[in-house]
Amino acid sequence: MAAAKQNEGKKEEEEEGYTIRVGTRRSALALKQAELVISSLSSAHPHVNFEVHAMATMGDRDKTTPLPEMGKGLWTSELEAKLVAKEVDIIVHSLKDMPTTLPSGCLLGCVTKREDPRDVVIFKEDKYKTLAELAELKEGAVVGTSSVRRAAQLRRRYPGLKFKDVRGNIDTRLKKLDDPENGLDCIILAAAGLLRMDFGDRIGQYLESSTEGGGLLHAVGQGALGIECREDDERVLGLLKSIEHTPTMMAAFAERSVMRTLEGGCSVPIGVETSWVEGEDTEEEGEGESKGGRKLRIRAIVVSLDGTEGVDGEKVEEVASLAQADSLGKKMAQELVDKGAQKILDVINNAREGHEGAGAVKVGDVSK
Repeated sequence: MAAAKQNEGKKEEEEEGYTIRVGTRRSALALKQAELVISSLSSAHPHVNFEVHAMATMGDRDKTTPLPEMGKGLWTSELEAKLVAKEVDIIVHSLKDMPTTLPSGCLLGCVTKREDPRDVVIFKEDKYKTLAELAELKEGAVVGTSSVRRAAQLRRRYPGLKFKDVRGNIDTRLKKLDDPENGLDCIILAAAGLLRMDFGDRIGQYLESSTEGGGLLHAVGQGALGIECREDDERVLGLLKSIEHTPTMMAAFAERSVMRTLEGGCSVPIGVETSWVEGEDTEEEGEGESKGGRKLRIRAIVVSLDGTEGVDGEKVEEVASLAQADSLGKKMAQELVDKGAQKILDVINNAREGHEGAGAVKVGDVSK
């Protein structure tokens, strides 16, 4: 007991005056997410100081160019440059915005417990109390989204809908939706951001694979926060262990492995969905630590931009390590390729390369 107290006192003494510089985007949601991470770290390490270093990234500064045209790393590359230069010690990312291949010397240090990963429908303010689901929208209704993944899957399920590119933070998008001059009937957003920013009352419908009438598989890593650090920073890696949520991190590794194997990104319509399969020796989904014998179910989908073609699959395997999670993702990706996903991806990549003056095909390039 005395030795334990002595070690604890020594640890506190080592942490006293130690400062962690936290890199984040400058948006309201990004700052909120950084605050959540700092709060958790401060509870576990009360003697450590934290400084927020916020900056506007390329994706924040350019509010007009459709996201697919801006390439990978639009939310992360400038922050990562500061991490490599040792100007910050960690970066708090929305994991869905974090490329699956990181700069040399950088590491996904931990993933915290996931917020609701589903996509949701937000109806125009004068309609959201009368409309309950997408299926109630009339043919020709306009859906706002900046995501080709969402647009492609919804075109497949609801061919009568039209789509319009909508950029901006949550508050900006809600204002664009409610402004009658924009002609929007609804927008699609991630539940996690709305819930973190206390906009949950605007959620009209949650979308998932089992949604009646047609749902969505969410983006890789959606709802989770990823903490990036330098791979040789053992002190920081040790601190991050206190807020790591193992079930979320394993699920995220499997999802990211699917995308990495398929070489996808923001401009490729890849959707995923993961859940822990209950067994006699398991806990509730997403709670507690991973136990031996737990199985992870992963669903994935690749859809053509116009929604006319799509392949999907599902795999369930025992996952007790990050390596097993990564392997499961690779197998899931290979199954999609075997079913014809590569043909769909090749068409998308060729369209991207041939698209005049742009690096990717955007939401508005395909109409149905």
